[in-house]
Amino acid sequence: MLELLKAVLWGIVEGITEWLPISSTGHMILLDELIKLGVTESFKEMFLVVIQLGAILAVVLLYFSKLNPFSPDKTTRQKKDTLDLWGKVIAGVLPAAVLGFLLDDWLDEHLYNYITVAVTLILYGILFIIVENRNKNQRARIHKMKELTYKTAFFIGLFQVLALIPGTSRSGATILGGILLGASRSIAAEFSFFLSIPVMFGASALKLVKFGFHFNGVEIVILLVGMIVAFFVSVVTIKFLLDYIKKNDFKVFGWYRIFLGLIVVAYFLIFS
Repeated sequence: MLELLKAVLWGIVEGITEWLPISSTGHMILLDELIKLGVTESFKEMFLVVIQLGAILAVVLLYFSKLNPFSPDKTTRQKKDTLDLWGKVIAGVLPAAVLGFLLDDWLDEHLYNYITVAVTLILYGILFIIVENRNKNQRARIHKMKELTYKTAFFIGLFQVLALIPGTSRSGATILGGILLGASRSIAAEFSFFLSIPVMFGASALKLVKFGFHFNGVEIVILLVGMIVAFFVSVVTIKFLLDYIKKNDFKVFGWYRIFLGLIVVAYFLIFS
């Protein structure tokens, strides 16, 4: 029962931090220090990635109509626009997919530590504040997904490569990249959500294959509970973020990242 309660807490943290640009990895590292799951190290490494499947299913649910090119309710033109959107998603996913596959083990071995996480939390927190101040009096060029070109989608994908470094925040990197490339906050956020679908499904599949599908009963329940909780919390979080950015900028997340980065440094200096 205690392990299930821990899985619920991990699901809540994943569902919130996966979509807000505040780094799910940074929060997971802190949570792992404070609340240890009673599982093997190999299962925990897999769990931290595969729990994202619950989160990504929330995007599929919320945007199913928009992302479904075969909907009978859509006109031929609308179906073509949907397929065009998926083409842009593929263009944006390619850089991170290729490099992530090639560097997965190296990144886990060399960069998955509190120093990297703290530095990236603080660095990108500062960048969010700088970018928002710079764009304060500038108007975005891209207000509709159709206005997002394949070239811009690819360049947003290059920003997503930065998220391979723990603590960067995948949503943070892609949203920041989208804004810098002229997209409105809402378009940058939505495209970030869409990019996450193939990326997170691919990352989860890779971890499951490496783990080998050798689960005991307790591990299966822990994984399912974490994913289900992450799904429901993600639905609420995504709706909150989209409503929030209609009237607010991302600076509050920048300040939060800086604060969390300092907390990470202080915690490990004191207790390590």
